[in-house]
Amino acid sequence: MDRYICIHGHFYQPPRENPWLEAVEVQDSAYPYHDWNARINAECYAPNSASRILDGDNRIMEIVSNYSKISFNFGPTLLSWMEHNSPEVYKAILESDREGIKKRSGHGNAIAQSYNHIIMPLAHERDKRTQAIWGIKDFEYRFRRLPEGMWLPETAVDLETLDMLAELGILFVILAPGQASRVRKIGTGRWKDVSNARIDPARAYLLRLASGRKINIFFYDGPISGAVAFEKILDRGEDFAKRLLTGFSDARKWPQFLNIATDGETYGHHRRFGEMALAYALDFIEREGLAQLTNYGEYLAKYPPSHEVQIFENTSWSCYHGIERWRSDCGCSSGGHPGWNQSWRAPLREAFDWLRDNLFVIYEKNAGRYLKYPWQARNDYIEIILDRSRSRFDEFIQMHRTGDLNRDDEITVIKLLEMQRHAMLMYTSCGWFFDELSGIETIQVLKYAVRAIQLAVELSEDNIEPAFLEKLGRAKSNIQEYGDGAAIYERFVKPAMVDLKKVAAHYAVSSVIEEYPEDADVFSYNVQRKDRQSISSGGKRLDVGKITVASKITGDAEDISYCMLYLGGHIFNGGVRSFLGDQPYSAMKRDIASAFEQGDVASIIHLMDTHFGMHNYSLAHLFLDKQREVLRVILRETIENYERVYQKIFDSDRILMGFLQEAGLPVPKIFIAAAEHALLSSIKNEFQKDDIDLERIGAIVKEIKKWKVSLDPADAESIVRRRLEGFMTELAGDHANLPLLMRVQGIIALLKSIPVDIDYWTIQNIYYRIAKGSLGDLSPRAANGDKGAEAWVEHFRQLGELIYFNVDAVLHKGSEG
Repeated sequence: MDRYICIHGHFYQPPRENPWLEAVEVQDSAYPYHDWNARINAECYAPNSASRILDGDNRIMEIVSNYSKISFNFGPTLLSWMEHNSPEVYKAILESDREGIKKRSGHGNAIAQSYNHIIMPLAHERDKRTQAIWGIKDFEYRFRRLPEGMWLPETAVDLETLDMLAELGILFVILAPGQASRVRKIGTGRWKDVSNARIDPARAYLLRLASGRKINIFFYDGPISGAVAFEKILDRGEDFAKRLLTGFSDARKWPQFLNIATDGETYGHHRRFGEMALAYALDFIEREGLAQLTNYGEYLAKYPPSHEVQIFENTSWSCYHGIERWRSDCGCSSGGHPGWNQSWRAPLREAFDWLRDNLFVIYEKNAGRYLKYPWQARNDYIEIILDRSRSRFDEFIQMHRTGDLNRDDEITVIKLLEMQRHAMLMYTSCGWFFDELSGIETIQVLKYAVRAIQLAVELSEDNIEPAFLEKLGRAKSNIQEYGDGAAIYERFVKPAMVDLKKVAAHYAVSSVIEEYPEDADVFSYNVQRKDRQSISSGGKRLDVGKITVASKITGDAEDISYCMLYLGGHIFNGGVRSFLGDQPYSAMKRDIASAFEQGDVASIIHLMDTHFGMHNYSLAHLFLDKQREVLRVILRETIENYERVYQKIFDSDRILMGFLQEAGLPVPKIFIAAAEHALLSSIKNEFQKDDIDLERIGAIVKEIKKWKVSLDPADAESIVRRRLEGFMTELAGDHANLPLLMRVQGIIALLKSIPVDIDYWTIQNIYYRIAKGSLGDLSPRAANGDKGAEAWVEHFRQLGELIYFNVDAVLHKGSEG
């Protein structure tokens, strides 16, 4: 077959981690998910790892991994998040690349991406090199092989970047058709103008570089890629497949390569169920023998370029004006605010470039004292980012040090390298992509900038922050209330700064509610408890202690003493300070404990002011996720009291309200409200018990139906779903357990009749794995008259029907597998 199809998905989210905590904090705009990474993972990354192929009745016939059939790249910072927060999806992505190697002549489906999605043509040469090296090394760490290709963020390209990639062993990149300037057949002298996206994308092209190096370029099919992103061809998988096939032409006399490229999030996040359209289209094309699926590496190896190309530098796929979207008010924006401008982009970049250059000076001046080749050390620092173990750090220091380094020297080295890491993170492209200077993406890159400044101030005698703020002030917000970049920095960015004392305050407040071990991790910090005295009386509590707080990133550490007074409810009052020695600490502890024993709150506050200064720490100083957690604990008793009241109203008036209902009279809304809360609480409580009572759940379901109450879907669904997922996981490990199978079947049958939509995604995945694996042991026994096996297979079939499977198709597939 001489027709090949390659679909590329660029899967990327900007780094969202708090620069001090190295964790993504809760983002309310992503509700009901914790944050946007989690939400898009649930809507896109996970579904593409187990996509459904449906029959005409919308029942599942097959579950497949799209990643095993397409070309893809994942942003390294996104994969880092996924490795820790969604390990099953992470493993599925890596496995899909290994599967691609087996199917595609030794060429994996994954390609690399420059590290944190900076616009490479706008980057300093040093940053370009580090970004490319970090992207390659991160890829090698995860996929256990070297990448053949690299995705350029926003396909933004210049010849310096391409030459650097070729030097580093990258074989190809993918560009938009409008980035091609002219082509010619290799070995001929005449060039053909292909500007305005007139290049034929159905082959690979060779680009010769001034250094004598070469790199291959694929240009994706623009019209079909655009249709995937902006039209409705993902509404039906067969329509998608047929549109792909329009990219072929009988006029071509070579093995045609139809390739498209879009944001991977199109398949599921931007276009709901887009991942299923993709899965169906690929299955349809393979099943009907319409083309051969491939990836870029395989096609390039089979059919090396016969033509060479020249490109337009400083262009991209997402800005009509080249790369101006990331440095000027070019007119490109995300829309929705027609009166706004993006004149803030230029001064923001100018401020960052000034900051970068000053950080270069600080780095070179200081790093040269400890490191033989400071910039080589920065390039190699990705190995520490990927593995922060002490042994790996010792290897790194041994390789790069100029001489013997003590512990303080090592901390300085890490701070210098972290300063450089954040100086690159601040250039993440999303900071300029959208409409407004105060948007969350720009706030995020400003946080990286302030973290770099914080480290620079610790390392240098010069305070560069005032000059940076003066330049940042030239960037004007579209929102009058926010003013300019300097005001936004002071209002939204600087308050987010964390130091060791702020970690100590977090520990002191939260330890009143949560019992920490003596050696505790608090995000990217470690806290060791050296001493603590805790006294409680009448709902009040006093904690006084000494701790050592250390950064797990830089190794910086400090001994800190603290005092925290809890007066009940949400009222916390406390202080922290550097540990001044055993004698002052003992005196402070004695004085404050004595005042507490006497019930003299005013004296306690006065003593805290004396010993810790006037700055008080409270619940507001907890890091956001812990603050929410502590508030839930504080509110638990209050909520339980409300639930008891609602339950009492429901129980006492249920018979009377039933009479009203039977008589055709309206039931008071206040009773329906009580019923909603009481029944929601009951269903949640039942699913949280060790031994679920099906009869009791049935009775609750009957009441829900009777009163036609609506339940909070997010609240009830997560508790019920997780319990069912636990049962299914147990069943997968003990597949012959008929009572467990019948219990799951019974629960789901009951739930079908109440207004809560359960997300069966994980349950379906486990069911499908059992059908493909364990079922092979039982089906033959059932066919031979084994009554137990017959019962199990029958109940398994019934369960499949309940969770939307075409059971015959699945079981037939399982028997084939």
